Order: sequence, then C-alpha cells, then structure tokens
Amino acid sequence: MRLETVILLSALLPLCLSHGWDPLAWLFHRHGQAQQFGFLRADTVGWACPDECDCPPTFPIAMYCEGRGLTAVPSIPSHIKYLYLQNNAISAVPDAALVNATSLVWLMLHHNQLTSDAIGKEAFLKLVGLERLFLHHNNLTSIPPNLPRSLRDLRLDHNRIEKVIPTDLEGMDNLTILHLHDNEVTDMATSLKALKSLTLLDISNNKLIKVPDALPEHLHQFYMEFNSIDSLPEGFLGGLAQLQYIRMSHNLLKDKGIPSNTFNITGLVELDLSFNKLERIPTVSTTLQHLYLQANQIKEFSLGSFCPVVDVTNFSRLQTLRLDGNEISQEDIPSESALCLRWASSIQI
Repeated sequence: MRLETVILLSALLPLCLSHGWDPLAWLFHRHGQAQQFGFLRADTVGWACPDECDCPPTFPIAMYCEGRGLTAVPSIPSHIKYLYLQNNAISAVPDAALVNATSLVWLMLHHNQLTSDAIGKEAFLKLVGLERLFLHHNNLTSIPPNLPRSLRDLRLDHNRIEKVIPTDLEGMDNLTILHLHDNEVTDMATSLKALKSLTLLDISNNKLIKVPDALPEHLHQFYMEFNSIDSLPEGFLGGLAQLQYIRMSHNLLKDKGIPSNTFNITGLVELDLSFNKLERIPTVSTTLQHLYLQANQIKEFSLGSFCPVVDVTNFSRLQTLRLDGNEISQEDIPSESALCLRWASSIQI
C-alpha cells in the first residue's frame, strides 16, 4: 500500500509543481484544494477567457463581461454556466453566438440594444439547461423564438413588445417568474395557459384592455396595474387557490364591471384597486389583510363589504385600509366598524 502511494505521488508531482499546487494540501485544506483544481482545469484544457471579460480562478464557471462597452457577444468557453453581459451596447445575438455555450444556466443580457430582428431564430435553441434569462431594458418588439423550455425566470420588461402569442411560451412547464411589465402589449390571447408552474406574473404598464385568458392556476402574485382594463370576467379568480397578491391600480375599473364576490376569496392577502373609478367598496374576504382603494369615487363606507355579520366571533383580519382621495369623510365611518375592523391599525380617509 505504501509503495502504491509513493508511485502515485511521484506521478502527480511534476504536474502539481508546474502549477504551483501542493499535492498534499488536500489533507489540510480540502476547500482550497477544490479551488486550485478548478484553476488547474481551466488552464490545462484550454478554457481561455476572452480578453474583454473576467473569469475568476476561484469561480471558473462564471464569466463577467458587464459594462465593458461590448457591441457583440464575445466567444464563450463551453464550460461557462453563469454569463454576465448586461450594461453593454450589444445589438444582436446571431445563431452562432451561443452555439458553444451549451452549459449556460444564467444568461444576463439586460440593458443592451437588442432588437427582435437581430436575434437569430436558433440563438437560444441549444441552451437546454438555461434557467434564468434576463432581456429587460432592450428594444425587443416580440418575444424571441425557440426559448429554452428549461427556463424558470424570464425577464422581458422595459422593451417594446406589442403582442404575446401562444407559441412564444409554449412548453415552458418550469417557468415560475415572468416579467413583461413596461411594454406595449395589447393582447395575450391564451399564451399563459401552458405555464403550469408560474407563480409571479407582472404585466403592469402595458396597453391591455382586458385580463388575459386562462391564467395559470398556481399564481401567487399577479400585477397588472397601469393598463386600461375596465371590467373583469366572471369568476376569473375562482381557479387561483394560491393567489395572495393582486395589484390592479391605475386602470379604468367601474362597479358594473366587477361581478359580485370577485374578490371574496380565501387566501388573498393584499388587494390594490387604487386609482380606478369605483363608487362602492367591493366585497372582500374576512381573511384579507391589506386593501388599497385610494383615489376612486367611493361615496359611502359599507361595513358589509368587510363583515357580513358583526359580532364578537365574526370580524375582518384587515390591517391596512386606505380610502383617501374618495368622496367620503371620517364621519362616514359607522361606530360598529371598531368591532368589525378590530385588527386595522389605521383607516385612512
């Protein structure tokens, strides 16, 4: 056994010394040995880092190229998993740009000058393990084709996307986060139906006039403020058992456009309907904790919207209630509201 160990060390010694690596260091610093081994691999198999980027020896699977004034995607070694290209002037991603980057898990391309016409139809096709793709703050007018089905986090906000069609997001069973806010989307059709794992959807600040059809059933956060939505479909929250946060401020919602008991669903934590055209307080669940109704046209304080029955055992869990900027005053709050809204720290009128 001793002879075998000596033979093994004698074989490794020239290689180790050529890289300044102590072959016995693992006995005392196993973590340090792992870092040195990564550095050794990066040097010996030709994983060259482009001159315009940084590839830290202590984290050889990451490549940092952000804020370097780049106008094109640099050459990417095949072992790179985390690629940072944000804050540059990159205007195109041709089909061949990422053909060698098959190990990518994160790809950061936000804050560049990308246009939809300059992204190849097969540019992202071979990134079969990609989980996070950031394309926000570019000049895209449509969602790039053939996005990896492995994506979990897709950020397309602050572009000029006008329409989302079903094939754009088809097969993305793993997607949990989708940022599409601050675009020019007028229609989404049934594009969201296939997103079985989606938990956060932000489509605020677009040009939508209606709520998208077939919302994903696992939604937890749903943001669609700053649109032109004036009505809600019957029972559109009925199948969203996990939904906790809805923000629909700065729309055109009116009382007649909201079916009764639309927001009377258990599990909802926060509801923001501020800056709309409501004249009445909608009925909400007694489990709701935060309700924002400021800057509407509400003319009366209807306690029944919070508590169908007011007694010692039946009361609202509401903690925050904003009604400022409406057509009611402090005198309009009924005396029994203290019993119904016993958890509310303050009511802003």
